[in-house]
Amino acid sequence: MQPVFLDTNVVIDLLARREPFYKEAQLLFTMADRGQLQLQISALTFANASYALAKHYPVADAKKYLQQFKVLVSILPLDDKAIELALSSEFLDIEDGFQYFAALAGGACVIVTRNKKDFKKSALPVLTPTEFLKR
Repeated sequence: MQPVFLDTNVVIDLLARREPFYKEAQLLFTMADRGQLQLQISALTFANASYALAKHYPVADAKKYLQQFKVLVSILPLDDKAIELALSSEFLDIEDGFQYFAALAGGACVIVTRNKKDFKKSALPVLTPTEFLKR
């Protein structure tokens, strides 16, 4: 099973139950829970999701949700090499560059995001959750 890298927006769609995107995010994570997908996120995504959840829920609840979520994904490091590559890349949004180079280093076969335009320079296929689920 090849790893699928999820961008931060898909993770926050799930954890914050953002409509109308929640249902597709939930389906991706249900597939991972059933062993049908191997999902990856970057450490940056985990940090950003933690921040977003803390705005919506009490800290104890946010931690509980994050602990449950963590077992469904592999968390890739955001290391010095990924940061250097992103900073010297053509990515206009530096954070997307961080995500992209973490995905490459982690061996992802595809990036799933709602913001495909942010990954125009990607050598990996970039799909929306809808496109990915239709495959």
